[in-house]
Amino acid sequence: MDTFSWDDLRILLAVHRTGSLLAAGKALGLSTSTTGRRLDALEAAAGCRLVSRSQAGTQLEPSAMRLLRLAEDLEHGLNAERRDRGGSRGTIKVSVPDGAVQEVTSALLAFRLEHPNIDIELWGENHLVDLAKREADIGLRLTRSTSNLLVEKQVATLRFGLYASADYVRRHLPSRRLQKSEAGRHAFVGLDEKWKGLPHEQWMRALGAERFPFRSTSILGILEAVRQGVGIAALVEHDARIADLVRIETSAPGPVQPLFLVYHNELRKVPHIRAALAAIETYCRRVSSDR
Repeated sequence: MDTFSWDDLRILLAVHRTGSLLAAGKALGLSTSTTGRRLDALEAAAGCRLVSRSQAGTQLEPSAMRLLRLAEDLEHGLNAERRDRGGSRGTIKVSVPDGAVQEVTSALLAFRLEHPNIDIELWGENHLVDLAKREADIGLRLTRSTSNLLVEKQVATLRFGLYASADYVRRHLPSRRLQKSEAGRHAFVGLDEKWKGLPHEQWMRALGAERFPFRSTSILGILEAVRQGVGIAALVEHDARIADLVRIETSAPGPVQPLFLVYHNELRKVPHIRAALAAIETYCRRVSSDR
């Protein structure tokens, strides 16, 4: 670290993100020549070529990957430090699964009424950010973390059932009951394959689901596909968004999925973070009890 400057490392980060020295310089408010000189200085300190340059743009060499990860970690740490120093003013970054965006938004807007000087950045995503590296301050997670830097607390239990559109039921399942011996001939809608380990995805397969003509990383995409009669999906019971769908009975009860509120242990005593955590937890517990 004695040989590397953050000013130079952020050049590497900008070049990686923009694809050229010209665009990196514009992003950082620097001239192209200054950007090039700082990149040269970083390569001299590293003792190897980090970026290939051509008229078509730039491309990072394999030797740059370690420094790129270092630059990203430093950026996250510096941004987190700025947020922590905000005191009664500042920004809180919250990362939640796509399907929880609407409910968490309600909780955070209620929090902001009492803390109008705190800005909120809410990320709804299925590629979850690294809370241990402080890429975000607070997260809601469906699975437990293995990092000892994070504090986790279960704040809700989600219960799942099978649902389909009225049209799908009329055409394919008028009994409204799915028999395991018949599941193979039905179409199902599910999450992207990388989430197949979640309890409700495994449950559909245990019931006999084989054909998934539609998958999505977005719960909104899944809901729309079900509404349009693509197939059957495992969805959270009593979610207001499924009021127009038909419940399908099964021989095996639907699974339950814990929901964890997660944050970095460095944030235990930050007042506005604690207030935001309390608001999210209260809302999640109330919604869970309503279900």
